[in-house]
Amino acid sequence: MTRRAQLAIALTILVGLLVACGTSAGIFANVGENLSAGEGRQRSGSDPVPQPADGADPAVANVADRRIVKTGEITLEVPTVSSAVGVVRALALDLGGYVGGSSAAEADASATLTLRIPADRFDEALDRLRALEGTVIAEATREEDVTSTIVDLEARIANLEASEVQYRALIERAVEIDDVLAVQRRLDEVRGEIEQLQAQLEQLSGLADLATLTVTLAPPDEIVERTAAGWDAGSTLDQAMAALVSLGQGLATAAIWLGIVGVPVLVGVGLLALLGLRLVPRLPGRRAGDRTST
Repeated sequence: MTRRAQLAIALTILVGLLVACGTSAGIFANVGENLSAGEGRQRSGSDPVPQPADGADPAVANVADRRIVKTGEITLEVPTVSSAVGVVRALALDLGGYVGGSSAAEADASATLTLRIPADRFDEALDRLRALEGTVIAEATREEDVTSTIVDLEARIANLEASEVQYRALIERAVEIDDVLAVQRRLDEVRGEIEQLQAQLEQLSGLADLATLTVTLAPPDEIVERTAAGWDAGSTLDQAMAALVSLGQGLATAAIWLGIVGVPVLVGVGLLALLGLRLVPRLPGRRAGDRTST
């Protein structure tokens, strides 16, 4: 048996195994005459996520195994911003996290710190921030369940890695240059998809492992300044003057209509009424009534 025939039989068996395992990796359909028969279609994104027999996702079914992305913002009015910044930094380290970024305009101005802390200590971090010397001005939190997304990414990566193994086996058996190049091209595509999905998985897992908490620290006078800055006397005066002008324009418009349209109409109605009164004594019924009374 020739080497070419051996390759054909081996690839035929390999195709049968791939179909039986439910993978959709593209392989070369006919290698008997030439291993350049073309590549199959691979759609790893459409592969279903493995599910247990009862149809329930085990990662979703167990509350403890859920992956939750937690984010939040809190604004505190503190007596001294610089001291509070140091306390918040120490708090992040004590919770097993770190300060991902911070910004402050001036020494005594407001400061903003982005804390990355373990997700299971997110509520503890909020409680300890509320307990700091100062007043909570604003607070907001959000949670997003990404368990199903992570499970889907893991399943797609596993399917692609299985396809990658099969392509590497094919490229070792290929003899013709065209065959080697075709398989290598598809192998590179699969490897690129794997790396892309792995990056997404790592990013999402990182967000689920470490919660993000944005802390804004502001001095009392800045809170007052922000409140005062929200009111503009000049703008309020302009609005009042605009309302007065609008009212005056409305009254003037009504007067103009009354002078041009209303007065002539009233004069005409008055003349008709006066004319009617003068004609009433001349009516036959009225004259007969006058003679009877005499």
